[in-house]
Amino acid sequence: MTTRRARPGFLARMLLLHLAVVALVVLLCGGVYGWLTYERLGRDAERQALSIARSVAADDDVRAAVAGMVDAGPDDLGPGVLAAGELQNAAEDVRRRTDSLFVVVTDDAGRRLSHPNPAQLGRPVSTDPTEALAGREVTTHERGTLGHSARAKVPVHAPGSDSAVVGAVSVGISREDVLATLEQDITPVAATAVGALALGAAASTAIARRLKRLTLGLQPEEIAELVQDQEAVLRGVDEGVIGVSPEHRITVMNQEAGRLLGVADPARLVGTPLAGAGLPDSFPALLAAATPESPAVEQVVGPHVLILSARAVRPAGPGLPGLGWVVLVRDRTELQSLTRQLDAVGALSTALRAQRHEFANRLHTISGLLALGDSEEAGRYVAEVTETGPLTYPAEQARLLRDPYLQAFLGAKSVEAAERGVVLRIGEDTLIRGQIIDPQDVTTVIGNLVDNAVRAAVQGAAEDRWVEVELLDEWTGATGTLHLVVADSGDGLPVADPEPVFAQGWSTAAPGAAGDGAAAPSVLPDAHGQGFGLSLSRELARRRGGDVWVADAGRPGGPGAVFCARLPGTVVRGSGAGQRTGSAGRARGTGAAPGGGGV
Repeated sequence: MTTRRARPGFLARMLLLHLAVVALVVLLCGGVYGWLTYERLGRDAERQALSIARSVAADDDVRAAVAGMVDAGPDDLGPGVLAAGELQNAAEDVRRRTDSLFVVVTDDAGRRLSHPNPAQLGRPVSTDPTEALAGREVTTHERGTLGHSARAKVPVHAPGSDSAVVGAVSVGISREDVLATLEQDITPVAATAVGALALGAAASTAIARRLKRLTLGLQPEEIAELVQDQEAVLRGVDEGVIGVSPEHRITVMNQEAGRLLGVADPARLVGTPLAGAGLPDSFPALLAAATPESPAVEQVVGPHVLILSARAVRPAGPGLPGLGWVVLVRDRTELQSLTRQLDAVGALSTALRAQRHEFANRLHTISGLLALGDSEEAGRYVAEVTETGPLTYPAEQARLLRDPYLQAFLGAKSVEAAERGVVLRIGEDTLIRGQIIDPQDVTTVIGNLVDNAVRAAVQGAAEDRWVEVELLDEWTGATGTLHLVVADSGDGLPVADPEPVFAQGWSTAAPGAAGDGAAAPSVLPDAHGQGFGLSLSRELARRRGGDVWVADAGRPGGPGAVFCARLPGTVVRGSGAGQRTGSAGRARGTGAAPGGGGV
């Protein structure tokens, strides 16, 4: 079995890549600069050679000596004769003074009249002298008997003439001299290149370390897998998930969270500051109090009753900064609906149990009268039972409630109120001509208002504790609107502005209070189950096009607050409904309903 050689990590590869790029750029720039410098030094050497050649060719003694060699015979062009001649001495003197490679003077046939190597005297030059002998100056790089050099060739004119060419002067600057100058010029550049390479290596190392911190040491393949897993989890869970960075910016929001919070396109909020995302106002406080033991918060958002919980995210490594928060959004709307249905079933069950007990008592009474032979009294008793109904609730004037559901529900509430020493009575102007078709919403609104009123009556200072409920159905078409007024004998609302009582979490409930004075308002956590009844009732009513509001805030010592509600589309016409007419509303408990329909 062959072992697979491990590849270096992503950060190591990035570091090597950065170093390779920096090295390539430095070498490329250094090479270009060196080449340009070499070319410049070569041109400078050519200009220097040209300047020397011009000065030698313009010397009158040189011109005269060269012109005198035009008609020289072979004996005058021997190496020994030329080596001792004036041209050789003058050319060598110039070569030594200018540090040139060579200064060569030729006749009109291209034979050397001077040369650093005396053995070359009298011989033809190794490079083509045609251009110079034709009267033109030439600069070039060529290789001769003394090696490669930058050289210039200048024609020598006869004395007193500017056109008659009698010879040429060739001056060369050694390439070694050019390279020596290049070395002097390129050394600072090479040092700068090495420094740049070292700086690039340091920067690449710093970038690699920062990437390692930002990616928590994960490789790109691992990051891709995490992103895929995250997408699968966020799209697969039935709960809403919102990720918030330490800078309070939204990093993640799945579709379920957007649906529950009423956000049409959750993806567009990614990267948005939490304060400007349009989410519920409770989010900042929820994040600030995020601990493993912090309770969830219940909140009504649009048509949904939501449970919000936040948890701080900590990295696995010690000493690392926090990664932000994760907020879970769970829908409790269906649970609330089931709870309301259960309340309705409980109310009917309580009513049936009481009805069974009452039936048993009345049957015993009838049985006793018949056993005594008093059939006439038994007949009157049966007629009385038939007229007043089979069940007597503690609620006063319960007979005004013609709808059986309202009878059972408010009857059960009157039993609960009576157990706490509060009398629940139905207002004399109550008029219900139809039947309830949405008992869940009606249960929620009436139940919350009645429960709050009973609690206020128990905590109030008045000795006579009561709660009064008036109901009226209003007809505008096939369905009707249910109007509701609830008043109590409590000490009223402890705030001047009644609007804050509909805020989520606001409550005047005091745990354990039993008539020893009004409790101070407080915001209780959801674990106590307080502070959401009024906000939920108003939300349900407004969703139907109605409302819940405070008609009278009450006063200390009683009577207490008066709440009104308007619930459109909750009543239909029923057979056998009462036909009496009248107007609803207590003298102090009436108020104009928002949007019309005063009660």
